[in-house]
Formats: sequence, C-alpha cells, structure tokens
Amino acid sequence: MALSPMDVSQLAAVDAARAARVLSEVRSARLSGRRAPVPPRPVIEQSWERMLRSGVDPDHDVRSGLLSREELERRRAHSPLRTVLPVLRQGLLSVADVAHHIMVVADDEGRVLWREGSTPVLRRADGLGFQPGADWREEVVGTNGVGTPAVTRRPVQVFASEHFVRSHATWTCAGAPLTDPRDGRLIGVVDVSGPLETMHPATLAWVESVAKLAEAHLREAHTRSLERLRAVAAPVLARVGGHAAVVDRDGWTAAVSGMPYTPRVALPKSPSAGPVWLPALGPCTLEPLAGGWLLRAAAEEPAAAQDVRIVLDLRRPRRWSVEVRGGAGSWTRELSPRHAELLYLLAVHRTGRSAAGLAADLFGDPARTVTVRAEMSRVRRYLGAHLQHRPYRFREDAQVRLLLPDDPRDLLPHSAAPAVTRRRTPAPSM
Repeated sequence: MALSPMDVSQLAAVDAARAARVLSEVRSARLSGRRAPVPPRPVIEQSWERMLRSGVDPDHDVRSGLLSREELERRRAHSPLRTVLPVLRQGLLSVADVAHHIMVVADDEGRVLWREGSTPVLRRADGLGFQPGADWREEVVGTNGVGTPAVTRRPVQVFASEHFVRSHATWTCAGAPLTDPRDGRLIGVVDVSGPLETMHPATLAWVESVAKLAEAHLREAHTRSLERLRAVAAPVLARVGGHAAVVDRDGWTAAVSGMPYTPRVALPKSPSAGPVWLPALGPCTLEPLAGGWLLRAAAEEPAAAQDVRIVLDLRRPRRWSVEVRGGAGSWTRELSPRHAELLYLLAVHRTGRSAAGLAADLFGDPARTVTVRAEMSRVRRYLGAHLQHRPYRFREDAQVRLLLPDDPRDLLPHSAAPAVTRRRTPAPSM
C-alpha cells in the first residue's frame, strides 16, 4: 500500500531508518523527473521547486564565507535576539543536550549567530559548515530548518532527505521564525537540529512553543520601555504645548499632546535632530530625548498625494517593502507578511476591494471582514494619506508601481491566500 506524506511522518517516529530510505527514494525520483513513490509534504515540495529554479546544487553543499569574528560580534550586539537568548536557552538547551541536539539561532539574513548544545553534535555540525557566522539561507544551502522557516514564515521540520542537499540527509531539523511582535517583521529563526536517529515528532511543537515565549518576552520588554518613556514624556509635553508627541527610537508612541494618538510614527531610517517630513503628518521637527524623540508637528496640513509615487517591492523573500516618493520627502517601510498581501491585492485591484472581497482574497471566506478591517486600520496608520476606503484602494492620483519576482511561483511564498496562490500558478500551456 502506498504511503502518504503523513504516513511517512508517522513512520519516522517509530522507524527513522525506514522513513529515511523512503524519503531518499522520493528525493531521487523528483530530482530525476520520475514519479515518486510517495508525494513529498507540500512545504517540502514547494521548497524543492524554489531550489531547482534558483540553481542550488543538490549533490554538493556550498559554503559561503563565514563572517569575521568582529562582524559576528557586531551582529550579536545589535540583534534583538540577544535579549531572548535566556528564554531560548531555558526552554531548549537542557532537553536538547540530553536528546543529542543542538540549538541554533540565526538572524533575519540567515546568518548563524549562536549555536549551543551537545558537544559531539556540535562537532558533527562543524563538518557541514553549520557553525557561527555561516550563511544558512535556503537559497544558499537548500531546504533546511533555518532558511525554510524564514521563507515560509511558519515552523518547519525537515527530516532526512527532505533536505535538498544530499550531505544534509543524515540530519533532522525543526525551526521556527521569530518575529517582532510589534510589526510582524522577521528578526530571526531558532532551530533544533541533530542526527537522524534523534528525530521526534514533538520536536517541532516544542520549538514553536519556545519561539512564542520569546516573542512574548519581546512584547513585554517593549511595553516596559514605553512606560519608562511615558514618564519622561509627561513633563516635556506639558512644557512645549502645541501639536507634539514623544516616540521611542523606532517611532512607537509613548504620549501625545494636541494631536490624535497613533501607535507608531514612521520615522526615517536614520533619524536626526531637525526638520523632517513624516508620512501622514507632513513637516515636523525632531528633538532627541533619553530613549526616543520629541516630535513637534508643524501647523500645515500633510502633503497631498498629488505627484506621489508608491513603489511596492515584493521581489525578495522576507524583504517586502513599500516606498513613498514625492510631496515633501520620501520614506520606506518594511512590510509584515499580512500587509504585503493586502497592499499587493490593492495594487492589482486599482479600482478597489471591499472588506468582504479582501476577506475572500485572503482567507477564502468573505465573512472574515473584522480581521480585514483591523489589518487595514494598521496599514492606514502609515499609509493613510495615500489610501481611500469604501472600497479600500490607493488614491487615484497616486502612481503605484508593483515590483514582482521574475518567476511568479516566488510571489509571497509564505502566503496561503487564495488570490495569491492563484497568481503563483502558471497558466496551462495550450
């Protein structure tokens, strides 16, 4: 009787060696163009397709240059992941060491920043180039427990020959993306890896739960920092009066005076004291404060959308962005997966989409309008001057340019939205 992908996963829990043999046959068949004895899991098959299109060699691992010690330490010092290392260690290391696993923490670019756990397994990882400073992006080393979760934006377990590169087939890996809970931006991946015989079906759920604990820690830390800044803001705002706000270094609002409260203000990438033009606020002045900025809004109305050019760039995995040019200045914002989906849909439907239409596009369920309206409310906080609603759409007088991957199958690879998956599917040849 033929096995299904789920059967292979269950088989791996009781007979890892046999499951590895089955997956080796599946991999060999797919790479040679033959029919596989069992279909690979969809997340693995989609990853393999990306690897074949990008030219990753399945029979030879490629090891790009390691980061220098100085650059590795610089990245560690500036990574938001450093604050959650104690959470990850407490949740993963004690069990990982006993189970002959290692814990790997990589940044948003797939560079391994920290690697700890079983000493013998660490030595084996060295043989694969799986070491601090290594580039473990999917497009560099193939399907794996670091690079693939970063692309799909969801937890992924990669077992045996589900790895695209042959030399990794003696490993089992389970990785989960770590996102900034404030805006959904990818900040890294945590992975637990070990020899093939250490595979356990519960590993993925374990890693995912610890990743969520780490994100909760980041959320709590952010709340505490805003509370501290709020204590500084109160007397400052009382003294300056007018339209003003105090925001942290990333633009998150601690307090406002004489203006509507918005959770976050889109600051320039490298803000400095002095005049600045900000989305939806127009001309402002920034003054440094301990832990943030005092923002004074000018009396003028925000610049109109006329002669504004909006560039939605979806070409690079994990690096989706929207750029607004014109008016009194320009700015760029990195997009979360959901906001990338929404703005893509608005860019291809310039006449607009209702909340029910967007719900059907995203979830296949037009009744999920509450979720859509909540997300569009967040989008309007930074793009509101250039959007209209009823239906939701870009302003007619804004020029919108949509930059897409060369291959439509690489469009928003994390997305399961029906409207996106349809556009990823090539039209059948006549």
